[in-house]
Amino acid sequence: MKPSVYELDELNVESTLGQRGLESDQVNIPVIDLSDFEDRRDAITEALWQAATEVGFFQVKNHGIALHDIERAFETSEQFFALSTAEKQAYPLKDGLNAGWEFKAQVRPSTGTADQKESYQITLPHMAGLWPEPDDVADFQPVMLDFERQAWRLGMDILSCFADKLGFERDFFMRVHQPDSEHYQSTLRLLHYLPVAEMPQGENHWRAGAHTDFDCLTMVFQQANQGGLQVAAGKDARHQPLWCNVVPQADLITCNIGDMLMRWSDDQLKSTLHRVRMPNPHENQHSRYSLAFFCQANKDVVIQGPQGKYPPITAAEYLKLRMNANFSAKTAE
Repeated sequence: MKPSVYELDELNVESTLGQRGLESDQVNIPVIDLSDFEDRRDAITEALWQAATEVGFFQVKNHGIALHDIERAFETSEQFFALSTAEKQAYPLKDGLNAGWEFKAQVRPSTGTADQKESYQITLPHMAGLWPEPDDVADFQPVMLDFERQAWRLGMDILSCFADKLGFERDFFMRVHQPDSEHYQSTLRLLHYLPVAEMPQGENHWRAGAHTDFDCLTMVFQQANQGGLQVAAGKDARHQPLWCNVVPQADLITCNIGDMLMRWSDDQLKSTLHRVRMPNPHENQHSRYSLAFFCQANKDVVIQGPQGKYPPITAAEYLKLRMNANFSAKTAE
């Protein structure tokens, strides 16, 4: 049973959006070329700003993370999820710390039911006792640490463009996402959406129910023929979200603005609803894997935009409200 009122306005919006609604294959998510980043910084910044203020979603190409490294991270992730339940239970999600393994523990305010997935979170200060043993998954820790650092570097480059437009110092967001701090809370999340044969059917069950993200910036790595991600990129005749499909491509990273950055920008940047639907009968019925990196400001950082539209709140306080709403109603499914 989901609560009728949440402490944050964005969660109250989510709680009304659990239906399938209308869907469309027509989607205009900008694809932004990041090649020659420093030489083309001004043009890239304008393209990112336009996408982030109008759509809230964009994809990046020529981003500097080698396809080989992405494929290696996916292979390592799949090896972890192939472990037995008993083996994965040795690395349980730490309450409130966003580190470790969970199985169908995330309940979206939009649906009130558990997402049909399992995930493993890597948040660096909290990984003691959570790294899989080499006998379970060879090279898991070095592969994921390397991938986490590459994703962080890319995220900081993108966020530096938004810092320029918001009037902050260019390295502002890098300074508030410092990996060597005990307050670091950016997260690399490995995701395994269950095959259809292992999922309950019905309107109230989703691979991931409609939501906006908690963070500043999300970067999602996908694999071909493993679709389902949809973005609320418009409105239908009843002013309800029109859900548009995002076709996965291995060489593109799908990015979106999170609620934390929308708040930080005094709502200039747009945090857009999205979800992962169940596959249709003619689509791939097997497992779906993705990798997501969430740029979340360090816990001790105070979030307040240049115009002061919202009262100040620490990143720790903000994330706690969001996490509690999503993980407070675990089901026994």
